Amino acid sequence: MKKSRILGIAVGATLAMGLSASAFATDGYQLIGIGQYAMGMAGAVVAAPDDPLSAAMSNPAGLALLTPQAAFSAEIFNPTRKTNFGFGETGSHSNVYGVPAIGWVAPAFGDGIVFGGGVYGTSGLGVNYIQSGVNGPAYNMRGNPPSPGFAPGTINAYSSITFMQMAPSLAMKVNSHLAVGASLNISAEQGSFVQSFTPNNNAFFAQQSPAYYVGGGLNLASPSWAYGVGATLGVLYKVNDMVTLGATYKTPIIFTPMTWQESGEVGPGNVQGGSGQYSGHLNYPQQIALGLAIRPIPQWLISVEGQWINWHATMNNFTIYGPWAGQSSVALPMHWTNQWVANIGTQYDLTNWLQVRAGYTYGSNPISNADTASNLLFPAVVQNAITFGATQKLGMGWKLTEAYMHAFANTITGPAGSSPFYGNQAPSATLAENSYGLQVGYDF
Repeated sequence: MKKSRILGIAVGATLAMGLSASAFATDGYQLIGIGQYAMGMAGAVVAAPDDPLSAAMSNPAGLALLTPQAAFSAEIFNPTRKTNFGFGETGSHSNVYGVPAIGWVAPAFGDGIVFGGGVYGTSGLGVNYIQSGVNGPAYNMRGNPPSPGFAPGTINAYSSITFMQMAPSLAMKVNSHLAVGASLNISAEQGSFVQSFTPNNNAFFAQQSPAYYVGGGLNLASPSWAYGVGATLGVLYKVNDMVTLGATYKTPIIFTPMTWQESGEVGPGNVQGGSGQYSGHLNYPQQIALGLAIRPIPQWLISVEGQWINWHATMNNFTIYGPWAGQSSVALPMHWTNQWVANIGTQYDLTNWLQVRAGYTYGSNPISNADTASNLLFPAVVQNAITFGATQKLGMGWKLTEAYMHAFANTITGPAGSSPFYGNQAPSATLAENSYGLQVGYDF
């Protein structure tokens, strides 16, 4: 009997696997900001970049206004994730992630032109759910032919996608009002995911049952690397000493495919997959951001920003190509919509060595309640976050920056009967987040 037949499972009828992208911040699975200045300002830095990290990532034109300097940021990201596969709520087993970043800026190629950039962890999402003691879909292999049914067992649901980016940048101060810049976004992503059901046949054998059950599902657990490239274009315009305007456009980042070598898979609709290579593209979306920075007085900065992220182009469906029976690919429907994000941040210079800041960000939810079951491994559903931060100028060019972010818990709940494992409860996903960061900077 072919293994693809043995792995046949009723999970497929409504299985809509999530990829994962270690649950980073509010904007889908994208960090609110890179570095602790940007985080303390709730990401509202397109019109007010202040260090190499916030400039190279959010608006490379800001590099042209900076003195030669370098910055290193380390962040502890702590998401809380819960889901209901239809058998009661369960929590994720992984909840602490590290997010490093390093950036620099220095003069280059003549007066008014600078070279800068950085290397960052830019985004990600992930869960690790194990729920035992449930009755899930499986095949009774003692039947002739094997018949679908239900058996006690364990749900395994795991996802991890991490994005890293290097962004060499050039910027130029055109005149006293205008600065422009561009970054080349050289990126790498690593992805793996599992959503499967494993029957506990020991329970049947202990009762001397003649039944033997086999489960299955998608199991692309081996981490796979992919590489991509895109660009960011930015502009800053200083209207006067009080008002500055900023704008950026980020092109899509087009990645090579992630690949997995597997002995067999089961896709949505119980589509059988044989032994061989499976692959899929996960590109990063294009984005547009507009910002306004105002200084009512020299020591007080207020920055607001609006952002559009084209998630629908990259997260509507994830298509897996491979040796599927009767077809070359299957589509896993996530159905993300485009996201609108509004950020506001403020900073005040209390003394000539101490700055304090705070911010708020709102992002529309790209995942609807109707698509909950398709995104249980993609719980990118938080919408509201607050941030706080401070910088101490220590002298001799050194400065220390700290930030804290809290994203308030949000839950989406799907319609009854849509559980991917046929549970009798409605599927749901909940996400809340905290992050704690420290950054060291040095002015040359």
